[in-house]
Amino acid sequence: MARVLRIINRFNLGGPTHNAAYLTRFLPDDFETRLVGGMWDPTEEGSKHILEGLGVEPVILPEMRRDIAPWRDREAYRRIKAMIREFRPDIVHTHASKAGAIGRLAAADMGVRAIVHTFHGHVFHSYFGRVRTSVYKNIERFLARRSSRIIAISERQREELVNEHQICPPEKVSVIPLGFDLTRFREDQDTKRRLFRHVYGVADDEIAVGIIGRLVPIKDHDLFIEALHRVSRTTGKRIRAFVVGDGEERDRLQQRARELGLTQVQGPVFNGHG
Repeated sequence: MARVLRIINRFNLGGPTHNAAYLTRFLPDDFETRLVGGMWDPTEEGSKHILEGLGVEPVILPEMRRDIAPWRDREAYRRIKAMIREFRPDIVHTHASKAGAIGRLAAADMGVRAIVHTFHGHVFHSYFGRVRTSVYKNIERFLARRSSRIIAISERQREELVNEHQICPPEKVSVIPLGFDLTRFREDQDTKRRLFRHVYGVADDEIAVGIIGRLVPIKDHDLFIEALHRVSRTTGKRIRAFVVGDGEERDRLQQRARELGLTQVQGPVFNGHG
């Protein structure tokens, strides 16, 4: 039986957690999988309900967190090496940047035969300045040379990794889109639309638009708010906007919406998770 040690940055609410949890739960029975991850930030929603719903019992590393902290990162590295020594995985599969760095270094040091990394996103633009971004690119190139396979979640991401940022050669990258069951979102759409408009009091002459995602800079909610402002200003239409999510940018985005007078066009309505 092949053993897979799967390592993720942190168990926050988001796509990577869903993907890692599904892979852990639904790999064929001839694989034994252990899921390891760090703690979510205080500003984030946790994903404990996702893991419990799938019957997945992860190993949580409190030392592995989003921010760079040498002492904690070194301790997370030490603990992952100890897990590799005990679990003896045939494959170490890491997800996202922090887990990808610590996990791949530990796996390479322990002589793991197959080291796989999935890029759910990257920090090669829109996060940091040019110097810091260059440092992160060089780190990822170093890690890619120690990886057996790199997984991109889209053809566009593969293009970025191979050509735009030159992280790894094309022969090392496979494209595997994230798999999510969208059936429940596609069924009875007209009924759900009417119910939604009724529950939230959206009038027949109002246009309802929405955006779903963490309220963090990389999601660029400013663009969404600016688009609302332009549409309301140029068309005169009544608009209700639903911003579904939460995060560190919430207060600033609400203030920006007020500055643009968007409260006068029935929105935006900021709804947190749950």
